[in-house]
Amino acid sequence: MCQLLGMNANTPTDVMFSFTGLATRADEHKDGFGIAFFEDKGLRHFIDDRSARESPVADLVRRYPIRSDNVIAHIRKATQGRIALENTHPFVRELWGRYWVFAHNGNLEGFAPRLHGAFRPVGDTDSERAFCWLMQELAKAHAGVPGIDELSCTLRELLPQLARHGSFNLLLSNGQALWAHATTKLWSLQRQHPFGAATLADADLSVDFAALTSPTDRVAIVATEPLTTGEAWSPFAPGELRVFVHGARRLPAAA
Repeated sequence: MCQLLGMNANTPTDVMFSFTGLATRADEHKDGFGIAFFEDKGLRHFIDDRSARESPVADLVRRYPIRSDNVIAHIRKATQGRIALENTHPFVRELWGRYWVFAHNGNLEGFAPRLHGAFRPVGDTDSERAFCWLMQELAKAHAGVPGIDELSCTLRELLPQLARHGSFNLLLSNGQALWAHATTKLWSLQRQHPFGAATLADADLSVDFAALTSPTDRVAIVATEPLTTGEAWSPFAPGELRVFVHGARRLPAAA
């Protein structure tokens, strides 16, 4: 299956340490890679249907000074859909005057929703179909832009309908928050003061975050597998949705 990486922070943050850890897993997950990161309401989106180990686009991304408060990255191991640029995550759509970014790890069997209006897949993956359906249902559920808590409530109603078709681990962002949902495997980590050093699990690379951050900085990382050793990664429960805002997990409002 594919590998996911998401980052949410309270200040524009460098994601390249985590992206380097993700890219080392491209030997097995070699059917394409992509990364999307917000700059205010704008979005930079890089994808390639080649492995992140070999792609010149990945080399460009490694040299680009990425500083963002919401990032979604993906390396693909194809299940449904041929290896092609249009089938490469993350996918992007517009809704309510904002960009939305989506990446999926899993396999949805027999998922053929009725789609209409503005949300149609370009490629032939179950992932993009799921994204289009999700955007369509969000647009139907809300006449205007809802708040983060209201959106989270709607997603908690919609996502189990997708998960009934198979494994459905996803990352979703509109630049205001990062939503992460797991049915099988997903982990999250929060970094905040006092910061320490971290070492990648799959590469000989360490970073001392204390030398690169301020006491007010806060960063949440979500990944399919823990990217580092010696840090307190937390596994998702099956069917769990976590919401991250300004680098911190946002708990559901009390009923």
